Amino acid sequence: MDSPKPVGPRRELKSRNTAWARALARLACASGITPNAISVMSIAFAAGAFVCFWLAPDMKTAGGASLLWVAAAVCIQLRLLCNLLDGMVAVEGGKASPTGPIYNEAPDRVADVLILVGAGYSTNVEPGVIKLFGELPLGWACAVLAMGTAYIRLLQGTLTTQQSFMGPMAKQHRMAVLTLGTLAAAGQQFFDAEVAGPQIQGLLIALVVIFVGAIVTCLRRLNLIARQLHAK
Repeated sequence: MDSPKPVGPRRELKSRNTAWARALARLACASGITPNAISVMSIAFAAGAFVCFWLAPDMKTAGGASLLWVAAAVCIQLRLLCNLLDGMVAVEGGKASPTGPIYNEAPDRVADVLILVGAGYSTNVEPGVIKLFGELPLGWACAVLAMGTAYIRLLQGTLTTQQSFMGPMAKQHRMAVLTLGTLAAAGQQFFDAEVAGPQIQGLLIALVVIFVGAIVTCLRRLNLIARQLHAK
């Protein structure tokens, strides 16, 4: 879980200091691609995940469904790779632009919605309902809460000039949980071709964890803002 200590507007990522990330950032800089273009590419990968999630439940073979879920997991990770590289190319590569802050935030919101809503439909119970707290379309609920965590972070920046990326369900945490759930669904489908729909537990469990964790994250971030304002 993240420390509640407020940080600047850039998310702290340990992966930025890895050799492979620096090598990829150098390649991206040498290619001439702009940070803003990399940010937009994250939407393309999120859309790819959405399509894979959408199609997987209707596949005629267990192997086909499993392959699509694995592809969805790969697209999720490629989306995160774009999120890593755009900042590195902008800051470390010296290619930051005046519109960079817009591209840093707006594509993320679109990507979150595409991925989480797609995962909800992939459980094969959307647009029906999941009996969690009443009648709740879980993928859409997770997408709304993901938007909420980002909104509260930016609200903190407006009110205090600091932003906290604390969890337990910040972006990288949501995508890690969903990736694991997607791979679990792929494995369950591949090794047990008889299961389908709500019997695919990996995605359902991942979405429930994201849902509950995002509520906690919103409350923690709001509490931090309140404490900062009182401290003034």
